[in-house]
Amino acid sequence: MNAPNASRRQYVERMHRVQAHIDRHLDQPLDLEALAAVAHFSPYHFHRLFLAWMGETLGDYLARRRMEKAAQRLRGQPESTVLSIALGVGYGSAEAFARAFKTRFGHSPTQWRNIDQADSNLDQGGAWRADEHGFSRNRHDDEGETIVNVRLIDRQPVRMGYLRYQGAYGPELGRFWAETFNPWLATQNLGPVARFGIGHDDPSLVPPEQCRYDAGVAVPDSWVPNGGALVTELPGGRYAALDFVGTAAEIGAAWAAMMGQWLPSSGLQLDARPCFEHYGPASKFDFKTGVFDCELCIPVAPL
Repeated sequence: MNAPNASRRQYVERMHRVQAHIDRHLDQPLDLEALAAVAHFSPYHFHRLFLAWMGETLGDYLARRRMEKAAQRLRGQPESTVLSIALGVGYGSAEAFARAFKTRFGHSPTQWRNIDQADSNLDQGGAWRADEHGFSRNRHDDEGETIVNVRLIDRQPVRMGYLRYQGAYGPELGRFWAETFNPWLATQNLGPVARFGIGHDDPSLVPPEQCRYDAGVAVPDSWVPNGGALVTELPGGRYAALDFVGTAAEIGAAWAAMMGQWLPSSGLQLDARPCFEHYGPASKFDFKTGVFDCELCIPVAPL
């Protein structure tokens, strides 16, 4: 790798490290000096570097991520109080949180939660078609609720080499896998290994151009990043998992079912680890239909 490319990779790696640190510590004070230390940049220059790289100031980015995470938790944790959610994203009071939330979303946290519950019926135009893909949205319990077959699993940490995509999820993301990630993976001589897709942002809350997604593969300790790839650790621990079979256009409805339907009734809550798609060595993709299979995993902890 030539010097300019090596230098750029260092910048990208450090900025990704800062973003990951922010997402995992939203309940804590996150000042300029501490985040500059995470990135190994001078505090004097870090805020300028962050603005140039991200297109928004560090303060604006922190405020946005706190609000997006809070909105997601209001949806998925109906038993949690507004105060507990406010504290969980770094606000000292429910009042300050409510003002900031309404400024960003135009609704109070309680109004947002009610709107979200009204939208949680997952009427997505038949996005899950059991007759085609065997992924049932037509099975119901005694009260008429759609059954989502989620199981709890424990996963070990994974060292992951990854390429990052930024932009709209859906078909564009499928093209990234097909045209960028898979050709790169074919050069790595890793054999039949697990692959992962990490969506860092909720597309219902984040503008398409700001949505981040990492396509990754499990790599051994001896593997050296190349071809623009970076390395991170996918955390282990307890996850809720759902088997998915369908297309890129349909996977959003499956995520919505886990977050909006299963999670609120589970007695569990999200923690700061990322959600991800797990593609085992035997996972398949049909180039004719665009149908693939994977395991959707969300990190959970007791309420």
